[in-house]
Amino acid sequence: MKPVKVGLLGLGTVGTGVVRIVEGNQEDLSSQVGSPILIERIAVNNSNKPRDIEVDPAKITTDPWDVIRDPEIDVIVEVMGGIDGTKEYILEALDRGKHVVTANKDLMALHGSEILAKAQEKQCDVFYEASVAGGIPIIRTLIEGFSSDKIMKIIGIVNGTTNYILTKMSQEGASYNDVLKEAQDLGYAEADPTSDVEGLDAARKMAILGTLGFRTNVELHDVSVSGISEVSKADIAFAKRLGYEIKLLGIAEREDEEFSISVQPTLIRTSHPLASVNGVFNAVYVYGEAVGETMFYGAGAGAMPTATSIVADLVAIIKNLKLGVNGLKQKVPYKQKKLKSDENIFYKNFLLLHVDDKAGVLAKITQVFAEYDVSLDSVVQQANPNNPDAEIIIVTHNASKASMNKVIRHFNELKVIHRIKSHYRVEG
Repeated sequence: MKPVKVGLLGLGTVGTGVVRIVEGNQEDLSSQVGSPILIERIAVNNSNKPRDIEVDPAKITTDPWDVIRDPEIDVIVEVMGGIDGTKEYILEALDRGKHVVTANKDLMALHGSEILAKAQEKQCDVFYEASVAGGIPIIRTLIEGFSSDKIMKIIGIVNGTTNYILTKMSQEGASYNDVLKEAQDLGYAEADPTSDVEGLDAARKMAILGTLGFRTNVELHDVSVSGISEVSKADIAFAKRLGYEIKLLGIAEREDEEFSISVQPTLIRTSHPLASVNGVFNAVYVYGEAVGETMFYGAGAGAMPTATSIVADLVAIIKNLKLGVNGLKQKVPYKQKKLKSDENIFYKNFLLLHVDDKAGVLAKITQVFAEYDVSLDSVVQQANPNNPDAEIIIVTHNASKASMNKVIRHFNELKVIHRIKSHYRVEG
């Protein structure tokens, strides 16, 4: 019953959760893996910082290399964040034959292929369940649960901050700026919320999910990204009138061997299960060619949900260690990357236009759609007492992204259209 010794990089909120679970559930964990699990060394930025958990001072170091180079350490758990320096720590740990658990979505989105290739070379495990959707076991599900199926589509609400903001705007009619301030006060949003509200955090997670789902190397720049900062309560009200909610969705889909991935505010039918995912919760909808529709829902962040995923990865590594099969399940992308062109990306569109309030305007607008072979599902024109312009709400049938880009460019040159107030994808 030789103990498995773990080195922990970081003792913040999540790192503290990892310590609590490992030490608090030691009997259950030991019974699962057949030996005690000991957190042997912990790297922190400030060894004098007050903490709400007691740790033996002899285990603490301010130099991560002390942990990486300790020959007694079997597994490295990385919860310190960062990219470049952290990448070097992980690669060095793999070179030394140590297995790795990380919650670092930024690192895995940018350098995951290199890290996984190194792990395969050294016959080590690198598990990163907590990097996407917190406590939802979506990564292991994509790797193992869908191993016999062909994934055709992944739709994710994978950022709790933006989902909280859009939920409050929808349920309370509040403005974006007011809800963002509330989210910051509650700790759901950072002081600089750019990564969340502009879709960058979600894009990193979708790059990881796309890589796993489509078995190809999806890079961050392959993801088309737009955020929620321009979504207004009027947009949400119009969407609700038409039977939709607005959510920030990551959408990865493929046809034959070509795929596209985007993150964008999207109108989704209120009857779709993702439309009822509210607050800071996350959900990932996966469509498999054989299994059909599945959805995974749960806490997308937080100390204990995230730490739960990390410790589950740790248990999986130790089980592999006991069986002598570390590195054999490591999934390295093997398919050639084939991105869809804009001509082959099709979806419905919602547009809100501010236009001249006079006869003949609607005819000019529909003529533009016809010119670029875009058919219309619904058109609503109304006066707004607070706006001297007329407002036209349009939902198209499926149209290529290339055709819609041409429509938008044409609209920007059309004098009767004063403003394209909103343009969103429609899903479901």
